[in-house]
Amino acid sequence: MRTNRVVLYTCLVVVVLAVTAYTQTVTRPYRNGSVWDVTFVHTHAGMGNAYLNYLTTDWKREQEAMKQEGMILSYKVLTTEAHGTNDWDVMLMTEFKDLATMEANQTKADALGQKLFGGDQKIEQGYRDRAAMRDIVGDRLAREIVLEPRKQ
Repeated sequence: MRTNRVVLYTCLVVVVLAVTAYTQTVTRPYRNGSVWDVTFVHTHAGMGNAYLNYLTTDWKREQEAMKQEGMILSYKVLTTEAHGTNDWDVMLMTEFKDLATMEANQTKADALGQKLFGGDQKIEQGYRDRAAMRDIVGDRLAREIVLEPRKQ
């Protein structure tokens, strides 16, 4: 009889603790989404078309290869008018599943760049060529927020 009471009280305590833990679970009406690497670019006077030509060739080829390899989810290019000599007029956006995926694929992305563009010297020359067309104004990592609760 006493053993039955101990088992009953133990079960009751476990149920109360489980209900308490369940009701204290945080439920938010939003959830974390993907991570975006956003680069803000100021193109030099008269070099907008030249830079967009680069984006439609080498940059797009690299983004498509990374997408094919599953390293990124998507990419976008947005343009606007600059409101000053130091303001950006091109925004490059690359979407990653999450920060862990972005960091885990860094070595693979470097190797892919070497394969696509032919080694460090050619990559460095590309940097110099693009420096004549544009300046990088800034770079940000941003997390997308999905405005619906996490699916249980």
